[in-house]
Amino acid sequence: MIPGPRNLITDVAGLRVGNAQDEALKSGVTVLTGAAPLLTGVHVMGGAPGTRETDLLAPDKANAGVDALVLSGGSAYGLDAASGVTEGLRAEGRGLRIGEALIPLVPAAILFDLLNGGDKDWQANPYPALGREALGSAAEEFALGSVGAGTGALSAMLKGGLGSASLVLEEGFTIGALVAANPVGSVTTPGERHFWAAPFEIGEEFGGLGPDPAAGLGRALESRKARAMQIEGTSTTIAIVATDAALTKADLQRLATAAHDGIARAVVPAHTPMDGDLIFAITTGAKPLPPEDMITRMRLGHAAALCLARAIARAVYCAAPAPGDRLPCWQEGA
Repeated sequence: MIPGPRNLITDVAGLRVGNAQDEALKSGVTVLTGAAPLLTGVHVMGGAPGTRETDLLAPDKANAGVDALVLSGGSAYGLDAASGVTEGLRAEGRGLRIGEALIPLVPAAILFDLLNGGDKDWQANPYPALGREALGSAAEEFALGSVGAGTGALSAMLKGGLGSASLVLEEGFTIGALVAANPVGSVTTPGERHFWAAPFEIGEEFGGLGPDPAAGLGRALESRKARAMQIEGTSTTIAIVATDAALTKADLQRLATAAHDGIARAVVPAHTPMDGDLIFAITTGAKPLPPEDMITRMRLGHAAALCLARAIARAVYCAAPAPGDRLPCWQEGA
């Protein structure tokens, strides 16, 4: 397996990603959309999720595809970003047509960034406008780091951010991940230079330092004060994994479940009671996959976890400093 040409989730043909952010707010929105409705599944493993329209993604529900997915900062306020995306899609004539009604379907997940030092004293909720702006900027190329839903993200010891990565399987299928990394846990080992995801790095996509040579890292972590112990509730890693393999909704739920291994490989600790860890899984359905081919499905799940672990590390690696930050960036040599 090798990365796609962009090493982004948009290496899955037909997908586009848009970001919008407010630097004073220290928050933003990321939107993923496609050329056609996207069959979607979801799996939640965090103890404090915040979501919109995720029930319709269960394998036993009738929905056949969504028009966009939203990752947003802002906690519960950020769920309204999906309303702005819905308005934008409706203006484009996109959505589920039922008689004369047009209904864009836009599931969303949020992270908590309300205590990151940004100006949250707004008079009107800013997230619907940020959602519509993010939709309008959607493209195959997009920035990583302190942008979109990752603008104000924090990890235990360093700034978080928005990350992405991709892989192309020998069978010809492409898989990619997009993540807003804002976890309770740490993305780096004690010392803040080596990434937990280092064994899965390809080239120098997040610094090329390799695994931490120190022993006893688990015991060393016990002595560190995670940011969650200082600012309770400021957490969550929310992500999307995507493929062009024609999977069913049940397959996609399994893909999202397998992809959670990527969070566990890149964040320590992961899936805590204070995280809202959630992964959407989508397919464009562009490439047939026989229903009996379980080996390829297994490989897709493995690749999804690898992409997500790398994307989380890239999110922190690409984060940029800004006035009023509460934590340093990896690039500052913390």
